[in-house]
Amino acid sequence: KALTPDYKTSTMRSPRQALVSIPQSVSESTGPDFSHLKFGEHDHDLLLNYNHGGLPVGERIILAGRVCDQFGKPIPHTLVEMWQANAGGRYRHKKEGYLAALDPNFGGFGRSLTDENGFYHFRTVKPGAYPWGNHHNAWRPAHIPSSVFGPSFLSRVVTQMYFPGDPSFVYDPI
Repeated sequence: KALTPDYKTSTMRSPRQALVSIPQSVSESTGPDFSHLKFGEHDHDLLLNYNHGGLPVGERIILAGRVCDQFGKPIPHTLVEMWQANAGGRYRHKKEGYLAALDPNFGGFGRSLTDENGFYHFRTVKPGAYPWGNHHNAWRPAHIPSSVFGPSFLSRVVTQMYFPGDPSFVYDPI
C-alpha cells in the first residue's frame, strides 16, 4: 500500500525499504485449483446464505462481473470472494466497534467461482457507510471489498467497489 499521509494507517502499512524479488516456486505460480471446494446453494446469495427466518434489511443489489487476463481472455473457475457491512454500516465481526445494529439475517460474506466465460455474480444488499477513526467525522463510503484469486496465489487481487455519487467520498482519503 502506498504512503498516503491523509490515510493514517498507511503510515504503518506502506513499505519503508525497496522491494526484494524472491524466486517463485512452481506451486506459487501454478495454483490454486478450486475444483475441490464444496459450494453451498446460496454461497453467492447474501440475501439467503445467513437466513435465520427472514430476509436482510436493505436495498437489494446484484454485484456482477467478469474476470479476464491482461489480454481480455476470460479466466474460468476462479474464486471470487466478497465481504461487506450490512445496510446499517455494521460488519459481522467480533472486533467490530460500530454500534449500529446487527441484522440477524445478514452474514456479510459470499463466494463464487467464475463460469467458463469468467462471469460471476452475487445477490446482496447495498452496504451502509460507517464511521472510522482516521480523523474527526471520518466516514467510509458504502463499499464492497472483494478478492479475486486468478490463476495463481501470486495473482490474487484484493479491491473495493464503491457506489457513484456517495456523499461520504469527500471525507475518505482512500
